Amino acid sequence: MLSRFLNLSLQKKIGAIALPMVLSNLCVPLLGLVDTAVAGHLDQAHFLGSIALGSSVISLLFFLLSFLRMSTTGLTAQAYGANNTDAQLNCLSQGVSIALFIATILLLLQVPISWLFYFSDASAAISEQAINYFQVRIWSAPALLTNLVLMGWFLGQQNARYPMWMLIFSNSINIVLDVVFVVYFHWDVAGIAAASVIADIAGLGLAISFIYRSPMASQVSHHFKLKWRQSFNLAQFKPLFSLNRDIFIRSLCLQAVFLFIAFQGAAYGDNIVAANAVLLSFLMLVSYALDGLAYAAESITGQAIGQRNSNQLIDSLVVLSQWCLILAVMFSLSYAVAGQAFVNLLTSIPEVQAEAAKYVAWMILLPLVASWAYLLDGVFIGATQGKTLRNTMLLALMGFALVFLLFSHWQNHALWLALCAFMALRSLGLALVFCRQWQQKRFIA
Repeated sequence: MLSRFLNLSLQKKIGAIALPMVLSNLCVPLLGLVDTAVAGHLDQAHFLGSIALGSSVISLLFFLLSFLRMSTTGLTAQAYGANNTDAQLNCLSQGVSIALFIATILLLLQVPISWLFYFSDASAAISEQAINYFQVRIWSAPALLTNLVLMGWFLGQQNARYPMWMLIFSNSINIVLDVVFVVYFHWDVAGIAAASVIADIAGLGLAISFIYRSPMASQVSHHFKLKWRQSFNLAQFKPLFSLNRDIFIRSLCLQAVFLFIAFQGAAYGDNIVAANAVLLSFLMLVSYALDGLAYAAESITGQAIGQRNSNQLIDSLVVLSQWCLILAVMFSLSYAVAGQAFVNLLTSIPEVQAEAAKYVAWMILLPLVASWAYLLDGVFIGATQGKTLRNTMLLALMGFALVFLLFSHWQNHALWLALCAFMALRSLGLALVFCRQWQQKRFIA
């Protein structure tokens, strides 16, 4: 175990994927802070509320479509490991085709989707501005969804530098244009949305330039010019459709848990729902860090399966597991020592601070429980076992509901207990499936 951890070449291989993705993930909360800060300095409070409402719907929509990146990473990694260039190119063209098809549907349905804002409890002013934000922001769908596919394609080839620069570049442009459009052009909410649209298009332009500067540039051009129609063979699309469907259901279950926590917390009072929002940001920090390991697991697992190299896979997974444990312990210790200080940093409202203090103990426990779910998700995405991800998530969701119902008299503590149970069941379920398949020599067939 220790010899694997001290293997510098193995550490370098994992770090080359994990570290760039952790660094680029840091842009995500930074952009959210800038959007909030810019909207918060407009002359009417409803602008800030409309950004919160509109961006939450957009974020949910695009989160549910993140299967485009995940499925592309797994399938491309396996083709990369098998040294099958045609299969890698098919992953690219098929992924882009599906992304553009979904984007077209979203653009055609943007008006009916925007009507959903009228069903919220927000004021008429907030709902109107949220619709304005949504109807501009949705035009980033073609670029953003294509970017998800391209990021997955690069990661599948164990190239994390390109996705890192795509995210840093697009988020930097977004931040600058936020200020320009709102402060100088006075476009208000529409300016914040327009900044995101242009930034996503710029990120796509950078990604395309990366492709055409790569050694595969001529092959990509040849494939898109001469073999594009072949990639629309429905038989070839079937594995990708099946994998995307299963990952979508998995993501829907995950989002359902966090939506339930938000809505049920609201039923317990304004201070509790605010405290839960602050505490969930602790878990978001854990996910940002561990996503780097999950991305590495996706790419390395897919490559090992493509190469039929079980020794490489087990060596990599041992090292990834050790880093997962180290990061989980670091987060837990940080929250144990400075949890209340973090809460006070995120909110200055005394009532919310006092309410959050009652639940900080759950934040100490959650990293130790949840970290394995993130890592094992990456392993099974790399193995393109969408059904396993879907089924274990459905079982974990049922476990979440059962635990909450049994302990509902604990009120908000019941929510956090149910969330811990949900993460534990995800981790345990995936670990049991992996161990069984490994013993039966079915994980790498």
